[in-house]
Amino acid sequence: MDLGLTGKWALVCGASKGLGLGCAQALAQEGVHVVLVARGAPVLQQAAAELRAYLAHFSHPSGLNPLQLPQVLTVAADITTPDGREAAFGVPGGPGRNFDIVVTNAGGPPPGDFRDWDREAWLKAVDANMLTPIELIKATVDGMAARGFGRVVNITSSAVKAPIDILGLSNGARSGLTGFVAGVARNPSLAAHGVTVNNLLPGAFDTDRLRTTLQGAATKTGQPVDAVVEARRNGIPARRFGTPDEFGRICAFVCSMHAGYITGQNILADGGAYPGAF
Repeated sequence: MDLGLTGKWALVCGASKGLGLGCAQALAQEGVHVVLVARGAPVLQQAAAELRAYLAHFSHPSGLNPLQLPQVLTVAADITTPDGREAAFGVPGGPGRNFDIVVTNAGGPPPGDFRDWDREAWLKAVDANMLTPIELIKATVDGMAARGFGRVVNITSSAVKAPIDILGLSNGARSGLTGFVAGVARNPSLAAHGVTVNNLLPGAFDTDRLRTTLQGAATKTGQPVDAVVEARRNGIPARRFGTPDEFGRICAFVCSMHAGYITGQNILADGGAYPGAF
């Protein structure tokens, strides 16, 4: 399926590895020029180099024509800071603020006991996981509406749907973003002008963050890490963890011309782990 994205520009945050990189790869495969943002320069540059090498040998999914090689630009910066956002908008060769697609993504705050979190911990979590996406939305959506096309995808967490007690910082900050998106996505100044805003809620995906979490659980309980991994996997009806590649393809479809009637939604990708009907 041709997603109709060739030649568009996307800003992808947290794109040096994991789910952010999966989204960047899937979009670039559709001919989207991507600006990858992450804090760690060496890992970011390596990811970009591997993506460029892959694209040089990639053909469009339709099989009819070779894919026009998209640009892969990088910005080593902290997107949660004003300077980091300005660096992303000012990358040489990029579109400025005129992105067609924005994928927001920031590492989740640490787990813990709510009794131990002070005001600074809460402000840091809200700044990274709520206010930063809002700032990126505010900076780009009016331009999208003026051009008649725009996609904002916020990578949040399945914990928004089914909160986890030790992830209270994440639950609170990401739920705040969810409430904001529910309103802004339905604003006719955006929705009636081809701009959609949606959230992707990942469950257990095979990423560094999941591996770190499982290792931490093993250390805390004294169990072998393999046993912890197996128990977590068996708690998922699909009996496996998701992959960044398949998550990226979900993101690419939500960004596509075919998804223009989907906005203000929380799209859960968790292998069936959430047990509810709604």
